[in-house]
Amino acid sequence: QMMKFAWDNYKQYALGKNELRPLTKNGHIGNMFGGLRGATVVDALDTLYIMELEEEFQEAKKWVEKSFDLNVNGEASLFEVNIRYIGGLLATYYLTGEEVFKSKALELGEKLLPAFNTPTGIPRGVINLGGMSWSWGWASAGSSILAEFGTLHLEFLHLSELSGNPVMNIRKVLNRVEKPQGLYPNFLSPVTGNWVQHHVSIGGLGDSFYEYLIKSWLMSDKKDSEAKKMYDDALEAIEKHLVKKSAGGLTYIAEWRGGILDHKMGHLACFSGGMIALGAEHAGEERKQHYMDLAAEITNTCHESYARSDTKLGPEAFRFDAGTEAMATRLSERYYILRPEVVESYMYMWRLTHDPKYRHWGWEVVKALEKHCRVEAGFSGIRDVYTTTPTHDNMQQSFFLAETLKYLYLLFCEDDVLSLDDWVFNTEAHPLPVNHTNFKA
Repeated sequence: QMMKFAWDNYKQYALGKNELRPLTKNGHIGNMFGGLRGATVVDALDTLYIMELEEEFQEAKKWVEKSFDLNVNGEASLFEVNIRYIGGLLATYYLTGEEVFKSKALELGEKLLPAFNTPTGIPRGVINLGGMSWSWGWASAGSSILAEFGTLHLEFLHLSELSGNPVMNIRKVLNRVEKPQGLYPNFLSPVTGNWVQHHVSIGGLGDSFYEYLIKSWLMSDKKDSEAKKMYDDALEAIEKHLVKKSAGGLTYIAEWRGGILDHKMGHLACFSGGMIALGAEHAGEERKQHYMDLAAEITNTCHESYARSDTKLGPEAFRFDAGTEAMATRLSERYYILRPEVVESYMYMWRLTHDPKYRHWGWEVVKALEKHCRVEAGFSGIRDVYTTTPTHDNMQQSFFLAETLKYLYLLFCEDDVLSLDDWVFNTEAHPLPVNHTNFKA
């Protein structure tokens, strides 16, 4: 019902734009996707399909067939276009077998290739869909961002399989380059292939790189042992240097700036509970229990960041210092923009443990979303989770339909709906099939 409400309002007021602005009842385009449009359509396709909202799925499919224009100009984020558009199109193709989604994915994938024309093959962060590519101005000294170039592997593997063109090997460079304390900093130069500065985080700029290592291994039907080893080594370093326990007994993952710890955890880092649980399934027996416990503790901490707010929704970042635990201290971190990472971890923890508390926690989120984020024409983020009369930010993010509602729905489904044995979710919650056949690297 929430998905239908979010979709119907997008369709009515913003179809073809990237997102719905639910308070002003109009569309938003933004600058993340270059000239591409319909981000919410492509992000919502597989969710509509899985939820059996057939009429709505047909509306979305029709838009892709008739109105989705790939001959556009403008600077787009390679990462965002990959995870939302390529991921959404590939997933919908694999779920439905309908060729239109495959051909659009391949055509768009082709347009992303110039980003890889760098001395190292590490792509730049921005691609002009008309042909030129350069790095984000704000990333240190023209560097590429770990979460961005590290989050291409799942999609590009499928693109190369469908098209017969080999995938770029970003991993070779990452294996070669020296890692401080076994950690991967967030910024790497696409020119020299060296780290630009030593800031490490599991949220924001580094998050999905780690997630894609374990998922690459799972997607290869556990044959890509290089990815598994990189994941195991990285997780060990993260646990050694970044995992901390607060005075009140909450386990969290701190950020590391050139050797100095910042005792802050971002909402984006809350996906790590689910990731660690997913990886734990496949560790040795005593490591397995250790990692399942760690995953449960981190997920519990993220739940606390929700439980300790007046709206029962969590802030963008929360801190563990000066007597504060799992709360945002600065105004600039108190917002909630309909993000999925916490419910994502609930879904994985439920599937892997069947502890009913994860469904209870998920239902708290459903009620909080209905109470505080639902507005007359859609769902909106809020500016301060610590007030029960929140100001809305007038944005229904496409990932709310792609991820937040999908993970909540799957949390209450039977385990065989998108079974974790057969599907791997990209970092925008688009399911890609596990390669159960003979895997070709």
